[in-house]
Amino acid sequence: MSATSLPLRFQIGARTLFAIRRRLVRVPLSLDDAEAGHAPVLPPIERGDDGYAITSLPTARLDAITRGGMLAFVRQRYTRHFIDLTGDHDGYLAALSANTRSGIRRKTRRLAEASGGMLDVRRFRTPPELEAFHAAARMLSRKTYQERLLDNGLPDGERFVAQMLAMAAAGSVRAWLLYLGDAPIAYLYCSVAGGTVRYDHVGHDPAFADLSPGSVLQMEAIRDLFAEGMHRRFDFTEGEGQHKRQFATGGIACTDLLLLRPTLANRATLAALAAFEGGLALGKHAANRLGLEPMARRLRR
Repeated sequence: MSATSLPLRFQIGARTLFAIRRRLVRVPLSLDDAEAGHAPVLPPIERGDDGYAITSLPTARLDAITRGGMLAFVRQRYTRHFIDLTGDHDGYLAALSANTRSGIRRKTRRLAEASGGMLDVRRFRTPPELEAFHAAARMLSRKTYQERLLDNGLPDGERFVAQMLAMAAAGSVRAWLLYLGDAPIAYLYCSVAGGTVRYDHVGHDPAFADLSPGSVLQMEAIRDLFAEGMHRRFDFTEGEGQHKRQFATGGIACTDLLLLRPTLANRATLAALAAFEGGLALGKHAANRLGLEPMARRLRR
């Protein structure tokens, strides 16, 4: 593993106010690693590197990380949610809450009515299909908040496209587009490895947010994966989200951890992060007490 320049973002919701870049070695743990409770062995870093960015570290193993005098900072704690795909779709739906099932039916019905009575969901697996998917999804991705605010849209580089097509040739990609009329309004792109389907790239057109296209497409994709009968789990990857909590069948408590060399610049960076996040926590608490949280959510987007 080699270090890259990674932004440490100062964010309010999905909106990045500014970022400080550090040269960090990324150490991402897989869902299997997190479930097994593995603490990673950290590779050596070069002289000019600042440290490590460890993601999906099992929270129970936080104290097992060898810090070697480095500064530790918890970026976020969350549940890494997943869906067990080894049963059947009917059993999965039955395990969801009554409110979630009712919400799925209502959202699906509304979107189908807007689409002339039937959902228009298109599925992509082969290299030629993925080429068509990428062209359509990239146009949609430019509109999404994931790309506009988080710089996390569907990648557009030649390297990603080449990798996508190679994986598709090996049967290791699943992708979906949801259309309304002649235009796609939501996309989902997943890689597949070792029986696990990863929630890699997702987005929807904000102009149609009231129709919940992302949630509807998500459930159609899950239906397809159950029908294939060849996958173990759907991995929602890092971070929290209401839809993840609603649709998941299990989860693992995880922590994203920064380990930085104790330089003056790194100390200042972590002090700024701590002050910023502390201020956000106080602001959120005050907004909740005053009943302003719905307004705050709208401003964050």
